[in-house]
Order: sequence, then C-alpha cells, then structure tokens
Amino acid sequence: MAAKKKSRRILSGAVVLGLVGVSAYLTLELRKQEDHGVTEIRNVGVLKGNRGVSGPAEARTGGKWTRMENPARSVLRGPDGQVKAVLTDGAQTAKLSGPARTFEEPASTASKVSTTDWVRIMPKPWSEGAEKEKWFREWYEKYAGSKEDDVFAFAFQYVAGAPLRKDEKGLALAGDANFGPLNTTGKNTGDLRLEQSDFYDYLGIPYPFRDGGVGKPEAMRARSLDCSGYIRMVLGYRARYPLMSSDKSGDGLPRTANGMARSGRGADILPLTGVQAQDRPSAIDQLQPGDLVFFKLDKRTGERLDHVGIVLGHDTEGHLIFVSSREEINGPTIGDVGGVSRLDGNGYYAKTLRSAKRL
Repeated sequence: MAAKKKSRRILSGAVVLGLVGVSAYLTLELRKQEDHGVTEIRNVGVLKGNRGVSGPAEARTGGKWTRMENPARSVLRGPDGQVKAVLTDGAQTAKLSGPARTFEEPASTASKVSTTDWVRIMPKPWSEGAEKEKWFREWYEKYAGSKEDDVFAFAFQYVAGAPLRKDEKGLALAGDANFGPLNTTGKNTGDLRLEQSDFYDYLGIPYPFRDGGVGKPEAMRARSLDCSGYIRMVLGYRARYPLMSSDKSGDGLPRTANGMARSGRGADILPLTGVQAQDRPSAIDQLQPGDLVFFKLDKRTGERLDHVGIVLGHDTEGHLIFVSSREEINGPTIGDVGGVSRLDGNGYYAKTLRSAKRL
C-alpha cells in the first residue's frame, strides 16, 4: 500500500511538472510572436470553425488553418504554432512571416523596427475557404519565405538617402523622393511645399488608367510624392494593387487620403466615425503591419481626411510606427520631424488618427 501511495505521488508530481512545462512553453512562444511583430496575438478575436484539424489545404500550405474575428480573418500556423500568414476577409493585403529585417532612418529618428512580417498583395481579395483554391495555393507557394521585395521594401526605397534604382528600360523607378515642389504660388501660404504629386509625376511618364484616363506628369513635380501619391506608388505601381485615376473614376485605390479612407475597398479595421478630436479611435490593438492609417491634420480641409500612411510595426521600444510622405521633412519618413511617427500615446499623429483600412 505504501508503495502504491508513493507511486501516485510520483505520478502526480510528474503531471504537475508536465503542465508547468507546457505553460512555460506556450508563454515563451506567445512572447516570441509578440517580439516578432505578430500583432494579432494581442487581439485573437473569436476562434470559430475547426480548431486546427489537418486537411488537404493544411497539407499543401504546411500548417493548420483557423478562423478568427474582429476582423474576420484566416490564420495559418506552422507545426510549431508560429503564425505563417494572416489573411483578412475582403482584403488583398496579406501578412506573411519571413526572414527578419530591420528598418531604420538614423538621420531622422532613433526608432528601429525589427520584424519578420512581410506584406504582399494577393491576386484577389480574401474570403473564408480561399486556402483551398488554386490561385491562392500557387500564389502562396511562390511567396512563402520569399525575399523578393514586398510593400515594406518598396516603401523604404523612397526615404531620404535611398539610392537611385532604374528598371530594365532605364526609367528611374525609385530613389530619394521629395514631397512636392516649393510653394511659390502665393496660395495656401501656410504650406511650404505643394501637394498633388502622384506616382506618375515622380516617374515623369504618362500613365494610362484602366478607366481610360491618363495621368499626365508635371515637370516641376518630378521625383515628388505627396502622402497619397506615395501610397499609390508603393501599393499600386510597385505592388500592383489596382489604381483609380481620381477619387471618383475607376475601380481601385483612389487618388487622395480622404478618398482612400472612405472607399469601399478592403476591410475597415478602425471604422471612420468622424474627423473631430473626439472621433479618435479608442484602441489600436487591431492594427497590423501593412494597414493604411488616416489622419485629420489640417482644419482648413473641413471634413476631409488629409494624411495617410502605412503601419510598419512596433519599434524596439514597443511603439507602433508608421511610414508616410510629409511636407515637413520633404518626403517619405518614419522620422520625428513635425511629430514622431507613433500611433500609440498622445503625440501629434496619435492624436490626429481617425481611421484605418486593410486593403
């Protein structure tokens, strides 16, 4: 009898140690995912559907699929439980895990964003069950673990000091971009530089849109990108997201920040409720790298939102950072000139944030 009691005590102790070990492992894995910028761990939503049961789609993508809400999305995890892909219903933007990279702009800020997130544009908007479709399997096979330039790589090819890049025809495709030409018109005297420089102005070539319109570059805007022109260059011309010729003509990404924010494209992550100070979103936990964020900076623009950027991720100090093209620093930046690029806290941009969208 004494031997049996001793055996039970040993077995019970082993079970407790096993549970402690499992708990420690899961805690470590969650911390790893947070450290690597896997922001959906902070807002897991409601799990629905199967709970990771393997099937044909899992076998083809090398992991297990689960469904989550707020926003509705499909998450692919590898055999080790690490997130490999986040795909949001109604959005073409995919967040994939890949090799670690660090983005920094030492001339303008001490912030550094080290991340394993890679943001790419899928051929079609995501919908539940699309992991079983041929188009997605082929696309994922091509880009899983790929080091081919993604949205973030494109974005940093236009910051201050970025080297000149040319395409196979010799066209200057990328390099240090201005925000716009100096304002010598006598209009909007509070503006140092003029807005309205789109991607085709930067390139210096006419651009035929799908709706039949043609973007005609202005020589004085060469190598310039205003805030929405920068987004259209990075996500549209470079990453191949469809583009509209204006806010009203065509099917794709509109011309202005206001048009983008109010567009029916993609998934609204932080829905727009208004442009006043009280309409600032109360929480930003649902944001993830690659999301577009929209701001109300200028009282002169009335009810229009007037600035847009791309969420980059958390910096080494834990702040959520975005990149955008700004007048104050004359081009794309994650810098501190005119206000730090943080979406958390009570800084200039954090207080003027009004909505966010996942294209």
